[in-house]
Order: sequence, then structure tokens, then C-alpha cells
Amino acid sequence: MYLILNGSKKEIAEKTTIKELLLQMGLEPEKVVVEHNYNVAAKEYWDNTVLKDKDKLEILKFVGGG
Repeated sequence: MYLILNGSKKEIAEKTTIKELLLQMGLEPEKVVVEHNYNVAAKEYWDNTVLKDKDKLEILKFVGGG
């Protein structure tokens, strides 16, 4: 199955959760915000939110600077 991730098509395994996808991508869940189908996904639900075919995700990373 596939989803749209930050505007690009990405193939993922079925029954992948938001948190699993973040970890597979090497992202630290504490340092990102996820929009799932145009709604900000609350972090407490990432373990239980199973992604579906053609879902849309936007992942924003926090970057520090100075």
C-alpha cells in the first residue's frame, strides 16, 4: 500500500502505525509533529493509529538554531 508523505508517494507495509513509520524513517518522535489526513495527530495516539492506503501525512521536524 502507499501513502502521500510530505507531497510524495511512499510505499509502506500494511498495518504500519504512525510511530512505526517515524522510527523506520529514523525520526525521533519527540522532535516532530504529524498531520494525518489534514488533522494534527496527537502523540498519545501514534502507537494505535494504523495508516491506511492513500492516507496523507505531513511530518514537520523541529530544528534548533541560534
